[in-house]
Amino acid sequence: MANRKRLVMVRHGETVGNSSIRYYGRTDLELSELGRAQMRAVAIALAAQFGPGAPFSPIISSPFRRAREGARIICGDDARLDEIEEFREVDFGDFEGLTADEIAARFPDEFARWNRDRLAPSFTYPHGESRAGFTARVERGLARMLPLLDAPAARNAPAQEQPALLVAHRGVLRTIARRLTGVAPLIELGSIQIFARDGDSRWRVELLDATTHLVGLT
Repeated sequence: MANRKRLVMVRHGETVGNSSIRYYGRTDLELSELGRAQMRAVAIALAAQFGPGAPFSPIISSPFRRAREGARIICGDDARLDEIEEFREVDFGDFEGLTADEIAARFPDEFARWNRDRLAPSFTYPHGESRAGFTARVERGLARMLPLLDAPAARNAPAQEQPALLVAHRGVLRTIARRLTGVAPLIELGSIQIFARDGDSRWRVELLDATTHLVGLT
């Protein structure tokens, strides 16, 4: 359909700090070998979805290494990235780098409050970022990103013919998903979300929480 734009959102893969079990926000970790394999699997899945060699435009990432590296594994080492500073993950404060069990053991009162109120706008991670502040920051980044999606595309193709790619973090991608479509996906490591918009219509979900491409990776 003419004037269709797709936004592909990918959560980075596993990190050297074991992001699958530990809460990392402000820590700038690189991908582990498993994480790199997950990003290669994403690249294969997207080639099957959009065709081999299909260019993404624009290619957007968080400024953190785990997102930048993921974007380049998907798109190639020479890919031009638009890094959006506001797409950093939330600052977990005293919870940074800990597992849920470690948080419960070290900060039992804060852990209880977190489980009760973590999605409340008033919730603030101890010595970290508030939910309201994080959401406002990501939405400022979203306001910067949306005009990029309609900018002239590479290879002289109309912008709407090339899907845009964003590689970032769970909290960032969930915030964007809620803002654009009203859904709140799980956003597992290496998962794919695809949203589409026709002309000036609202964004809608085409693919949510896709992880079948990761089956068999350990």
